[in-house]
Amino acid sequence: MKSSLLDLLVLLLEKISLVANFKLFGITEQAREDSHYLDTSFFKRGDLLEVPRTLFVHFGIYLGENKVAHLMPDILPAISDDKYLIGKVVTNKRLILGVLAKVASIRVDSVQDFAYGGNIIVNHMDRSFKTKPLSNEEVAQRAEKLLGATSYSLLWDNCEHFVTYCRYGFPVSFQTDKFCEIVKRIIRDQRSVLVSAASGLVLTLCLGLDPSTTLPCFIITFTLWMAS
Repeated sequence: MKSSLLDLLVLLLEKISLVANFKLFGITEQAREDSHYLDTSFFKRGDLLEVPRTLFVHFGIYLGENKVAHLMPDILPAISDDKYLIGKVVTNKRLILGVLAKVASIRVDSVQDFAYGGNIIVNHMDRSFKTKPLSNEEVAQRAEKLLGATSYSLLWDNCEHFVTYCRYGFPVSFQTDKFCEIVKRIIRDQRSVLVSAASGLVLTLCLGLDPSTTLPCFIITFTLWMAS
């Protein structure tokens, strides 16, 4: 039963990702002009690589010889010791279950597998930092030392934290900052409180005045109200 529920959740999330044709965290036109499509002659060992995807940007550190170190949510290392299976390209199912279980691995893949059909941007993040990046060799060595299983958090310990630690010496995620800012704006918007209150009232009326339904609706609405 538990396995069936997990399969259903994975299927639902995969369908959502397929129909979502917008970019929650987009890139600028200048960034697109700086990109090079899988031409590794532009890459140097220690470069920070970015691949814009549908809802986010994926990050990695180029190690040379067509290899990229990157942090990927992955459930398989937590349930299997088979290095051959773990070494295969991470599927959507493995990735989603890794996100839910908060487990990941810092792994090495080819540039092609890392890009996953996307367009690669090189060292674009350097513009966002006032401090200079570490030397390319030190960046690559930091990435190599961290290879293996690791914990994962969508907001606080993701692929962007990994690459910024390697290249700049401290973990930062601008995607997380943008997401939190969007959430704060929603919470501060009085309309969201009214919508939440109306939704809670409708849900309570439909499901009945039961503590298991009324209490969560009240807590969520009250929290949004106090935070607004």
